[in-house]
This record gives sequence, structure tokens and C-alpha cells, in this order.
Amino acid sequence: MKFTKMHGCGNDYIYIDCLTETVKDEKSAAVFLSDRHFGIGGDGIILIKKGTAADFEMVMYNPDGSRAEMCGNAIRCVARYVFDKGYAGKTNFSIESMGKVKYIELFLENGEVKSVKVDMGAPILDAAEIPVISSGKRVLREKINVGGRNFEMTCVSMGNPHAVMFIDESPRNFELEKFGPLFENNAVFPKRVNAEFAHLEDRKNIEMRVWERGTGETLACGTGTCATVVAAILSGDADNDVTVHLLGGKLEISWSGNEEDSVFMTGPAEYVFSGEIDL
Repeated sequence: MKFTKMHGCGNDYIYIDCLTETVKDEKSAAVFLSDRHFGIGGDGIILIKKGTAADFEMVMYNPDGSRAEMCGNAIRCVARYVFDKGYAGKTNFSIESMGKVKYIELFLENGEVKSVKVDMGAPILDAAEIPVISSGKRVLREKINVGGRNFEMTCVSMGNPHAVMFIDESPRNFELEKFGPLFENNAVFPKRVNAEFAHLEDRKNIEMRVWERGTGETLACGTGTCATVVAAILSGDADNDVTVHLLGGKLEISWSGNEEDSVFMTGPAEYVFSGEIDL
């Protein structure tokens, strides 16, 4: 089976072109291929298929074999892949993932994709839809004690659930390996959660680390950066255009602050290598 390894800000996935390849057992393939010692290695696998509600479909699996609804970094890579392969034939098209359609705009330089902008849709703030268990309709800067430490948590769904915590220290010094799993598997999140630990540098810059459900720490999370900026704007701490600095690079996020408006994410999509593997 042929595959292509790509990354967006270090968030790396194994991309399989299902317009030409067939994966019989997708869950088992995700577990095997994602293993960084015995497989190819990655934050999961992405199956690229022809869409039904959109031009293309992205099917995403975490390294533990669980399905994921959306990944902002992966969808940018899918966008570049289908354009470079000549499948798209245009710089504006759509990609669906678990029934949700996202709209893509490619920016070219000398005919080559330099960055990808994604309309990530409007944020979901209703607690029941995220989902998160709360006495209120929304979870905005709600106090929570996890692992013996007090946090203020804002919960947002960008197609998948996120809990955003702003901390005083640099995320690089934060005990992510301790607190990440405690948030991911906390009983208040019926479907587990992606946990972002962020520091406000100023109104236009946020530093962040992320713990993703089913994966662990990744170098970047596109939906997580969107959720973090939404949380910062809702609390009045950020402007409408913010650069989020991640371990693997940076993403540009824009949101009007109007809850019915889409969040826009712009960032890179890069190739690592291609190859073949017996599966």
C-alpha cells in the first residue's frame, strides 16, 4: 500500500489516497501504522476519499484506533495533497469529515501551495453539544480542580471537544504529561476531551501546548488553536486576529467574536516522505 507522510506545524499523519488504495480494516491500520517504533509513525492516519456532501472526504483515526471528528492541521494537508495530485483542479473547494463540511482556500506562490486557509465553521459553545457536564448552559472560565490544581476552563467545540485553560507560566514549563490525561479522561467529558494549556503573551499572540484525546501531546492542533482563540476573545483578552505559537510552528486564527460567524485558520501543509508498506 502506498502512503504519504505530511505534517502541519509538526502535527504529523499518514495519508492514504483511497481514490487509488483500499484499506480493509481501518481501525487496525491506524494502530499499526501510527506506531513510531514498529509502524510508520504519526499522530494517526488520514484516509482521503471522494466526498458525498463535499468535493472530498477526510476520514481520521487516532493512534489508539478511535475515530476523530476533525483536525485542522490534517485538513490543510489533505487540501494540498488533492490539489497537487490534480484531483481538485481549483484553489477553492470543500472537504467533509464525519458529516461536517469545511471550505478551503489555497494560497499559491509560483504554482506551489504556500499556505492553506480553512473556514472552520462557527464555534459550538452549548455545554450539551460539546459535550461537557455543567450546571450552566455554557462553560466560560468555569473553575475546576484537576490533579490538586485549580484551573479556569472554557469549553468549545470546533467539531470536536476542547477544554481551554489559560495559565500564568509558559506552557513549555507546564506539567502537560501530568494534567493532560487527567483532563482528557475527566468524568465531566462524556466523550473525553482535547485539553489546551495556553499563555496570553499579548492581545495578538498566544503560546499553547495541547494534549489530544486518543493521541497524547502533539506539536500542534488546528481545532485546538481555534478553540483557544475563541476562548480568549470571549473573555475579552484577545483581538480578532491572533497568532498562536505552538511547539511545531504557528497558526493564524481570525474570528469576529460573533458567535454565528466562522473561525478562520491559516497555516502550512508540508510533505515529509512517501513510500509503500505491506498491510
